[in-house]
Amino acid sequence: MGPLENSDPERVGRYRLIGRLGAGGMGQVFFGRSAGGRAVAIKRIHPHLATDPSFRQRFAREVTAARQVSGAFTAPVIDAGPDDEVPWLVTSYVPSLPLDEAVQAHGPLPEASVRVLAAGLAEALAEIHRVGLIHRDLKPGNVLLAEDGPRVIDFGIARATDGTAATQSVIGTPGFMSPEQVQGSELTPASDLFAYGAVLAFAAAGTGPFGEGNMPTMVMRIISREPDLSAVPESLRHLIAACLSKDVRGRPAPGEILDYLGDVHAGSSWLPPAVMMGVQEQVAKVNKALATSAGTPVRPVVTSGRSSWARVVRRRSGCRRRGGRCGGRGCLR
Repeated sequence: MGPLENSDPERVGRYRLIGRLGAGGMGQVFFGRSAGGRAVAIKRIHPHLATDPSFRQRFAREVTAARQVSGAFTAPVIDAGPDDEVPWLVTSYVPSLPLDEAVQAHGPLPEASVRVLAAGLAEALAEIHRVGLIHRDLKPGNVLLAEDGPRVIDFGIARATDGTAATQSVIGTPGFMSPEQVQGSELTPASDLFAYGAVLAFAAAGTGPFGEGNMPTMVMRIISREPDLSAVPESLRHLIAACLSKDVRGRPAPGEILDYLGDVHAGSSWLPPAVMMGVQEQVAKVNKALATSAGTPVRPVVTSGRSSWARVVRRRSGCRRRGGRCGGRGCLR
């Protein structure tokens, strides 16, 4: 988490900004808090995109769809301002380590952890697909390792599956895109399952199944080469290979994956100790940031049995009724 810059707003909607989490092609992502002290991630769209009417319409549709996504293994949308001058989206913030950072720092996950990861991501995709969305950018950086299990985040380039909305220019991350995605073909939920297989291979082996390289190199490998799963535990190799089928009809659905995996051992010990320690450090940082950013809460001040809540609110926000001397009990204007 980085500090806010001078050009950053103090608030977006009702949410106070605390720090910067990152940036992407669509906007800037901030860490913030709700009025009630809840940790949130706030995505604020780039101002130049906010002037595009077609983008705003698409963003509003996707916000509507994403709000329907629930479940234990996603970070749900809790608020949005699609009609504001600069549109924004707020999701729950999960103290965690991104999968890519965890693997880079501590190496591949053990088999037991990968099985929990596999089940959690399958449940998340089942929920995403249930509401008619395709994630389109499932990658290690969009998978969070939390104390109680994984989370799928960032619906920034998700697309609805109805009509032609799922046919777009090539957007995604090299090495974690399906053959149909890199070729710009029409996408179905099965495209997310290809990315799912690549993410599991990365978690289990420490590298993606198609290696690394520039976009043309990765496109060629994804289309014409079989994935390298030699470092994947044998018990998971069949599942991952099926997900990485170049034929969409050969990829299992999330429900079939869950049936194949059966019950997995989750709980607070699902990650190796070094990774779990890193996650707990993030939890401590978030709690500290929330505590130090709370400011002075606005509470009713009771005098002679009567609440002076209205005076407190007027003093802080400036009531414009009756020259700033509204006097109406409970007035929040």
